[in-house]
Amino acid sequence: MLKITSRTLRSMAMPATLALTATMALSAGAHAQDKTFLIGIVEQQLANPFFAKLQQAGVDAAKKHGLETMTAESSVAGDSATQVAAIENMINRGVKGIVLDPANASALVKIVQKARDAGIIVVTTNTSLEPATAADASYETDNLAAGELIGKWAKARLGSTPARIAMLDYDLSDKTAKARHDGFLNGFGIAEGAPEIAGTALTQANVETGQSSMENLLSAHPDINAVYTINEPAAQGAFLAIKRAKKDIALTSIDGSCSGVRSVADGTIGATVMQFPTNMGTLAVEAIVTAVNGGAKPSGINNSGTILITDNPVDGIESKDSKWGLENCWGE
Repeated sequence: MLKITSRTLRSMAMPATLALTATMALSAGAHAQDKTFLIGIVEQQLANPFFAKLQQAGVDAAKKHGLETMTAESSVAGDSATQVAAIENMINRGVKGIVLDPANASALVKIVQKARDAGIIVVTTNTSLEPATAADASYETDNLAAGELIGKWAKARLGSTPARIAMLDYDLSDKTAKARHDGFLNGFGIAEGAPEIAGTALTQANVETGQSSMENLLSAHPDINAVYTINEPAAQGAFLAIKRAKKDIALTSIDGSCSGVRSVADGTIGATVMQFPTNMGTLAVEAIVTAVNGGAKPSGINNSGTILITDNPVDGIESKDSKWGLENCWGE
């Protein structure tokens, strides 16, 4: 997820609802033993539809077990202080488990340790802590794998044409942004600073900075023929600049929002990678319920799914078309 307005499994070529079948089956036996307890869900800004979808999935999963939830959200990007205060409150309220989407990978470690010391199961979603073992487990998109998928697609689309790539990034100190960036390079088969990279720009991961960054890069490097973008709003902005310049450029992105998939359907974006916030929230709550009811405790970093969405498939890269994408996307 990443709409800024963060490898254990590979692509899961199935609808988000089907991806949960195994977990639901495992927890079914424990369902009858469920005790009424409280689960805390700490999200980032709910104005972002990705985060809103993730939280709602967790709340819905808890309700299926007859459980109550406490919810909280950060006020702005990177707002760890609000999340720390929320977790402190949840500890005092006696929650049995916390689902946390960290605003900062390292700033939450101390309060998470306090929660775990109190016997609370803490599961992160969307992005893991630094170190990841600071929480019991994480359910998140494998953003490195997501980047690799669009990197491979862009390489295949260019074929024998010499590559001239523009990289429209977000702050690379952000764990998700860095993983997507590195994944694209890996998938394309080039290293940082390779001559194939015509230019780079740091965007704010929105339409406005995507457009302005692309305009500047095209002015300096009119031979650009492939573009990596951190997310779909940045890609949609880049397309406006590409259209104005009347260029034919392979444009790639990551997120899988309904808006982004529609951009694939209308030809704005050549390929994007879908992630599944509903899987993240549901799997996290199911893991907590299982552990609290005496089952196995969750562990490790667990990929919640990555699917390449394109209407221009290439040999050797598994993908789904925009029709499938629109049936399984999130957001508006």
